[in-house]
Order: sequence, then structure tokens, then C-alpha cells
Amino acid sequence: MKILGISAYYHDSAAALLNNGEVVAAAQEERFTRKKHDSAFPSSAIKYCLSEGSISLADIDRVVFYDKPLVKFERLLETYLSYAPKGLRSFIAAMPVWLKEKLFLKDTLKKELAKLAGGKGKPVPELMFAEHHQSHAASAFYFSPFERAAVLCLDGVGEWATTSAWLGDGKNLEALWEIDFPHSLGLLYSAFTYFTGFRVNSGEYKLMGLAPYGSPIYVDTILQNLIDLKEDGTFRLDMDYMNYCTGLTMTNAKFAKLFGGPPRKPESPLTQREMDIAASIQVVTETVVLKLAKSLHAETQCESLCLAGGVALNCVANGRLQREGPFKNIWIQPAAGDAGGALGAASIVWHQANGGARSVNGHDKMRGSYLGPAFNDEQIKEQLDANGAVYEKLPDETLLPKLAEILDSENVVGWFQGRMEFGPRALGGRSIIGDPRSRNMQSVMNLKIKYRESFRPFAPSVLAERVSDFFEQKSESPYMLIVAPVKDELRVAMTDEQKNLFGIEKLNVKRSQLPSITHVDYSARIQTVHEETNPRYYKLIKAFDERTGCGLLINTSFNVRGEPIVCTPDDAYRCFMRTEMDFLVVENFLLSKKDQPQWERDDSWKDEFELD
Repeated sequence: MKILGISAYYHDSAAALLNNGEVVAAAQEERFTRKKHDSAFPSSAIKYCLSEGSISLADIDRVVFYDKPLVKFERLLETYLSYAPKGLRSFIAAMPVWLKEKLFLKDTLKKELAKLAGGKGKPVPELMFAEHHQSHAASAFYFSPFERAAVLCLDGVGEWATTSAWLGDGKNLEALWEIDFPHSLGLLYSAFTYFTGFRVNSGEYKLMGLAPYGSPIYVDTILQNLIDLKEDGTFRLDMDYMNYCTGLTMTNAKFAKLFGGPPRKPESPLTQREMDIAASIQVVTETVVLKLAKSLHAETQCESLCLAGGVALNCVANGRLQREGPFKNIWIQPAAGDAGGALGAASIVWHQANGGARSVNGHDKMRGSYLGPAFNDEQIKEQLDANGAVYEKLPDETLLPKLAEILDSENVVGWFQGRMEFGPRALGGRSIIGDPRSRNMQSVMNLKIKYRESFRPFAPSVLAERVSDFFEQKSESPYMLIVAPVKDELRVAMTDEQKNLFGIEKLNVKRSQLPSITHVDYSARIQTVHEETNPRYYKLIKAFDERTGCGLLINTSFNVRGEPIVCTPDDAYRCFMRTEMDFLVVENFLLSKKDQPQWERDDSWKDEFELD
């Protein structure tokens, strides 16, 4: 049975194709349209999935959407009614979109599918709808390596649920309980994202990265005023401080008064206040997650936990959960946000509606999350030649040792190979890589390659068998969703003078023998690289290890700020030439910046991408 899952119309539209329960392909629409967090109907992603599966839409047995728009509309109306007459402006702003697009979503989806099928009157597959949190839970459990597991979903809001707990057993997935809108840990975190001047639904990871620069001095303020947190982890928010139910912003004047002034203006200088606020909400988030996990463990007596929903991308909380939580095993869906809902919705149809079997063999079902398009030599050559690119083609036995030498010389390399990643993280398919031993690499990559804020940390890709040589981490973390401490013996002790530094001043202090991947709190967001799922990236790191004794590389996503991760060789070459990257590798094609034809220096291209 071939099932097409779709998520769309909110943010991070995506499509996923399952064949008899096995994932064939999955991709976000943004990668094709080059519009970050694209919410449009995922026509391009669907076309890719069908192409990858060598089928047409007529061969699809079921199409399933990842949530129930009518239930969501019911929640919208009930919310406005309960807060009336407040919220009139927000209501007026939201209604045209709902009345034009979302309320009649079934018809809209059928029309869009008919276009893909070849035009009006063409038959389309049966259309089904799953619940939002059910899709999240399914994406976590059905693709995990566990036969039986507790499942915790945390996000902004689905139809009603903002937090939900599930029990997965074989092919069964049972809902246990939920916390409903407007009481939402995800929306609380987003409120602070907004208040500190970052963009909601895309800047939350910046807030997490900023937190170690501050002190959690506002924890009691948050717990005493904003969130009533019970011992079992359940909670209620005081909506007197929030504006997302009735207004066009996340917080209000009462919230601002609590934190000593108005929200920070986007792109304005960061102050110690924002850093302390970030540190405080991060501590509160971790506390809530740990309490919820403890309660769920006591309730289910499961050894294993699966996580999904946008809050599951908070890898600092995940790291604490792994180290301090009650569960023996944790698995996090790499596409934990709305994009992964397409995958989850399709799996619900296979396992529950169709009664399809589920087998567990000790490995997850995500194939390393390398589920997007790949390009052959002919396609690569055609796209590079169209740009007038100068390159040489080398076999791996020559290329990989040469790249190890290039990286050892502190060059920044664009690395493009294999299938594109599904989810928000670059995992060695579409990555920018560098030497983690270099003291300057973090600032060079942030300011000259990514064109983004200097405080943002970079992640290490480490050989799976060597992870415990560098980090306080024994278990695998293939999807870059766990933060762990750097080993004590690799750390550099701070002087008394350095200990007294505040905020961004801490950035320039060398923290370890791997300064470019060590955050200011001696932590790192780890990706373990496995020979089974990404053999070529593994061999590159192995070559670097053999040359330097360092079994890891810096890995950041292949894009600039505001741009989706590159998808095609053409995208990669354009990004390479617009930045101060030194080398580009596209499969076995090696390009040096100094050999390329003159590229007209015109920074107006930055206007293509909205700042995140």
C-alpha cells in the first residue's frame, strides 16, 4: 500500500511517501521553493516523493493530511468567544484566511491534488485526516526502534492539544491524556522568543543558544506569575500576561512590566536582560519536561520514551532528560515539528486504518533522515557547467584525504552528498564543515559564511564509536538533538578575570581544546555519525581523524541566514560563491574558490531571504 502524507498551511509544509509502512521519501517544501518555513501546499515536495518512488499520483492508495482543520476552526471560534470583546482585531485578521482557504481545506486539497494528477476531472486518491498530536505521536513511535514506549508530544498547539501523552505498543498507539490550549509550554517559550526580539516559529533555537550567556534570575518570576506548575508536570498559564489569544503579538504590557521594559526590537543589540530571560525560560522549560517525563514513566512503567512536537527540538532539555530522567532509552523524531506530521499521518493510515504490520529490529526506521533528493554525476556536471564553475573530479580514495588536509589548514568547506536531510538539521548531506580545533572558526563561520549572530554555537559531527572520547555521552545521537558536556580533560580552566565576564564577552574565551564547538557552558550539540547510515561522511571524518587525531568536525547547515538548507547543486554553488567559503564538494566534484570565475559582488541577494 502506497500512502502519501501531507502537512501544509501553517508552517513547514512537507510531504512523505510510505510503501507498505516503509518510508520511501520525505521532504519540506521550503527546500524546493527556497522560501524558509514555506506553508504552501507542498506541490514540489509531493512531486519529488512520487519521483523517488517511481510512481504517479494515480498509484497512491491513500492521501492523509496531518491535522483536522474543522476542529482547529472550532478552537479558534471558541477562543474568540471566550475572550470577547477582546481580540476583535485578531479575529478580523484571521477570518479571511480561514474563510478563503482553511475552512474548506478538503476541497482545496482535492483541487491541488487534481492539478498534480493532470487537471480537472482527474481522479485523486482517497483523502483522510489525522489529528495533529496523533500525527506527532505516530511520527515519534512508529519510526522509533522500540516495541513498547511512552510518547510525549509538546508543541505550540494542534487542534486543541498542546501537550499529549501516549502509549505505543506494537502497532497500537493509545492516547493517555493531554493539556489543551491556551496552556502551552511551546507558546510560553515562543512568547519569550518574541519578547527577546526573535521570530516566533523560527527563532526559538536562538533563544536556546543565547541562554548560557545569561543567569536564570527570572525563574521564580516566571513560576510565580506566568505558569502554575504542579509536581506532576501539568501546568496552567496566567493568560493576563499573554496576548496570543486576543492580539497580534505574543505578550502584552503586563508581561513587559514584569521584565522591566518593552520587548527588544528585532536586530537591535542584545543586552544582559535578554540573556538572563533566555536562561530563565530555558530552566523552566527543562523543569517542566523533566517533571512530565517522571510522571509518564510512573504511569506507564516503560523503559523507553519517544518525543515529538516543536519543543522536542530543544536539545538542551533533551540532554538533561537523557542524563537525569527516569527513562532508560530516549528517541526523538528528527523532523519533530510540523513537517514530521506528514510522516506520522501516513504511518497512522498504514498501522491503524489499514492494520499494517510493524517490525522492530533494534534500529529506527528513519534511514538516518536522509530521505530527500540525491543527484547523479551527469546532473551535477550540468548544473555546475551552467554556472561556469571550475572543478576537478576525484575518486574518494584521493578526495577524502585531500579534504582532510584542506580542513586541517582551517579552510571552510561546503559538503554536498547523498540524499538531502528531512527535518531542520543538516546531518552531513547538506553541511558546511570545518576544523573544531580552530579558535577562529566559530566567528568566521557565523559572520563570513552564515551572516548571522556571533553568539550562535556550532555542532560537532563525531564518529559514533569515539563520542565518549570527547563528550560526557555514551549513547548515540544521530540527529543532533542531544546536548552533552565536553569531557573535563578537554576543558580549559577559566581565569578569575574571565569568570567575571558578562554576556557576549564570554564568547571569546577559549573553553576547550575544541573551541569552535564548545559553547560557553562547556556543552555541545552532538551528532554521532554512523557508517551504516552515512558511510561517506563517516569516511571523511575518519580521514580527518587519521590525519589529526581529532575524530570530529564542525557541522552547520549549508545555507545563509534566512535561507532554507540547499537542495540542488545549483543552490550549493550559488551559496558557495555568495559567501567566504573556501572549497565546495558536490559528490566527487571539488571546487576551490580561487579557481572560480569572477562572481559579481552584489549583496542585494540577501534581500531574497527574510531574516529568521
